[in-house]
Amino acid sequence: MKFTEMNLSNEILAAVEKAGFETPSPIQEMTIPLALEGKDVIGQAQTGTGKTAAFGLPTLEKINTENPLVQALVIAPTRELAVQSQEELFRFGRDKGVKVRSVYGGSSIEKQIKALRSGAHIVVGTPGRLLDLIKRKALKLDGVETLILDEADEMLNMGFLEDIESIISRVPESRQTLLFSATMPEPIKQIGVKFMKEPEHVKVKAKELTTELIDQYYIRVKENEKFDTMTRLMDVDQPELSIVFGRTKRRVDELTRGLKLRGFRAEGIHGDLDQGKRLRVLRDFKNDNLDILVATDVAARGLDISGVTHVYNYDIPQDPESYVHRIGRTGRAGKSGQSITFVSPNEMGYLAIIEDLTKKRMKGLKPATAEEAFQAKKKVALSKIERDFEDPAIRGNFDKFKGDAVKLASEFTPEELALYILTLTVQDPDTLPEVEIAREKPLPFKFAPGQAKGKGGRGNRDRRDGGRGRRNDRDRDGFRGDRRRDNRRGDRDFNRRDDKFKKDNRRQDNKKPHKNTSSEKKTGFVIRNKGER
Repeated sequence: MKFTEMNLSNEILAAVEKAGFETPSPIQEMTIPLALEGKDVIGQAQTGTGKTAAFGLPTLEKINTENPLVQALVIAPTRELAVQSQEELFRFGRDKGVKVRSVYGGSSIEKQIKALRSGAHIVVGTPGRLLDLIKRKALKLDGVETLILDEADEMLNMGFLEDIESIISRVPESRQTLLFSATMPEPIKQIGVKFMKEPEHVKVKAKELTTELIDQYYIRVKENEKFDTMTRLMDVDQPELSIVFGRTKRRVDELTRGLKLRGFRAEGIHGDLDQGKRLRVLRDFKNDNLDILVATDVAARGLDISGVTHVYNYDIPQDPESYVHRIGRTGRAGKSGQSITFVSPNEMGYLAIIEDLTKKRMKGLKPATAEEAFQAKKKVALSKIERDFEDPAIRGNFDKFKGDAVKLASEFTPEELALYILTLTVQDPDTLPEVEIAREKPLPFKFAPGQAKGKGGRGNRDRRDGGRGRRNDRDRDGFRGDRRRDNRRGDRDFNRRDDKFKKDNRRQDNKKPHKNTSSEKKTGFVIRNKGER
């Protein structure tokens, strides 16, 4: 199916074509026809699959630009996602003349009220700011015909469920409701039961939760060796654009500082940064002024950034659904990507739980050595020198230094001059600045699914692929060297902490388990999988 077969107006189709889209993604193909028929829809698919267009195109189709009232409301979990959704909806609706406004905390509410008064057909906002504007009577919902909940599971994780229900209760009951989520926990299903009219649940199957375009690797590494292991690997892979995920705000700040010390162009985003700073960082990242974005899960949720080649999970997520969202930042628009997860020994059980969710097994990866990194850095430097010599713009400046060059050539041999150039270009691993990243408490010890207690997470699987698998299908060219620190005391502390968590977990196991809710509980809506009609 193509967009031209979806009964969209010429104005909307022209905008879709201008954006370069021809064939809808699976979630778009399954959702748009139902939404155009006026049905309530629950769309379940990973981030990066085109959910904004899935709800945006049918919503824009319904907008009457001669009616000045707000006709559609989009609730989003974060400021970044609200801004991105507003931009995409505006792009698709510009030719039709649709006015789209975004509202969120951390920015002047007075300016947002002024923008709403100037006219809005669609409002995209975060729950807290939307409620504030509603209570101030600056946002009137009487004319809302379409209500969209975007990244519903993330709003649940952030504690917005009560706010969402409060907003929904203020929207006319005659509305159409579209709910989109990567995962479908029970409270989200109950929203469908409570607030939607016989919704159809369209779902990208579990096997598609992580796309085949993403190569997924893990490295088993002690906490105090993570940073050096990651920076060496970055220099091995030479990622064009990458995102590093940290578990806490402090971790993000320390990783950003450490990466800058090692010469990387990196910036971090998390909830404590003001909105202006966050948007500047994201703008620089999108415009290739940065190579690495360091972020917490919440700050990076729903980011739509093209060209991300690598995702590094510095901390494995405790929530397996977060892993799906993280690696969904790469492998977009038909391009390949790679994710590497650093796992401490007692966290291996979480790895198996993630694999159980995604239905895809990660490959073990052998860490790069400092020597490999150094050799690759030299290779990159030499390639750059060769490219520069072929650049007419650079060679055009040679004449300015001709006299000095002749003098140097008379005093030193060509080999000595070349050696000096390389020492300036390639940093010696023995002179790299030390970077200390504060230790975070490891996640509680957890057993792998289906594995006997006491076996230690994913131990059997590790033996099956030789402990750490080697990636044979890629050449290692481009490294950043580093000095490996001997931190035996840190290792002893780590092992003692590991033992403590194992004991804590055994005590917890003796407690009476909670009763599980049946996954077959009736939820009140129809499930339609890809391929079913």
